[in-house]
Amino acid sequence: MRINNMVEGFIAMGHEVTVLTGVPNYPEGKVYADFRGDPAQFSNYRGARVVRVPMLARGRRSITLALNYFSFFTSASIVGSYKLRGQSFDSIFVYAVSPIMAAIPALVIGSLKKVPVFVWVLDLWPETLSAVGIIKHPKLLGMVGKVVSWIYNRTDYLLLQSRAFDENVRKYCTRSISADRLVYFPSWAEDDFAGEVQVASELLQRDESVFTILFAGNLGEAQDFPAILEAAKALKGDLQVRWVIVGDGRASEWLTKHISEHQMSNVLLLGRHPLEKMPALFSVADALLVSLKTNEVFERTIPGKVQAYLASGKPIIAMIDGEAARVVVESGAGMACGSGDARGLAEIVRTMGTLTAPELERMGLSGRDYYLEHFSKAKLFERLESLFRKATLRQGNKS
Repeated sequence: MRINNMVEGFIAMGHEVTVLTGVPNYPEGKVYADFRGDPAQFSNYRGARVVRVPMLARGRRSITLALNYFSFFTSASIVGSYKLRGQSFDSIFVYAVSPIMAAIPALVIGSLKKVPVFVWVLDLWPETLSAVGIIKHPKLLGMVGKVVSWIYNRTDYLLLQSRAFDENVRKYCTRSISADRLVYFPSWAEDDFAGEVQVASELLQRDESVFTILFAGNLGEAQDFPAILEAAKALKGDLQVRWVIVGDGRASEWLTKHISEHQMSNVLLLGRHPLEKMPALFSVADALLVSLKTNEVFERTIPGKVQAYLASGKPIIAMIDGEAARVVVESGAGMACGSGDARGLAEIVRTMGTLTAPELERMGLSGRDYYLEHFSKAKLFERLESLFRKATLRQGNKS
């Protein structure tokens, strides 16, 4: 995870890092047996001190997930404040994946210790809740919006993973917000994708007789696999294409059934595998696929896999709208069609499948160069460190 990368990076830069989190229960939904057996062994991560607060496990139902969220930000605000009593910090950073309420403990502790709080906004709330159908009632969305507004207005710095987040975030900032408080801060790729691939993939063999397209990540409704498979069917007989899908999710069962029923032998489901297996697997592919259904939120978001794809130096095929499509085209890393455009996706594959190996290599290297310029982890860490130092200095001048 990128937050793990950040912890490791700041430790390597000579900083002291303390992590406030809950008991480990993701993604299985129950507390890990190893943690229950010996919690002390999980109190340090690569030199960072890990402070854990009690919370309910996620479970497998919506109600237990909601209780998991609520228990964390309640426990972290109260128990976390107590566990961190008497300790001083220069800055507090929030890795704000859903739910945004996870920022509440940071604001509580930041207020008590009078230190600046940075919230890295990775999802748009409450728009995301509406976009994925979790909450549809306008009054409930309005209530969540008030909570979001409360958080944003009390946060010292809001870091936005996409430039397109600016308008949505400002909408909930009822107080005047200065330009230096709203900072564009994108994601980077995990270290695994940034270096040269040293080993062959044990999951898939290279096959020069086919054009291999690889999709890696969550297999959900948002990724629009019906459109992907429609494009695969349209190409049957025209071009030798192998579609490789890696990951799992809510669409896994549907994919397995559909591929079997339609005898799509050119579509391979490899299941979920550890991150460290991905670079070698990426190296087997001729192109990497990113897809996302369109709506107001998704158009403004850059999926994290885009940075990983760019860093890997492989051409990208994108069936997506908005910021992600802009990055793919602007970088010269690949080709993009509109979200849900199965015919457009098939045309892109036809075109890219006829390119020579040097042409594909140039496309991939163009993407990697763009990654190093715009999403390099080293550059982003230096920038964040500079923001922390400026915020600390400003806070000191106020005291």
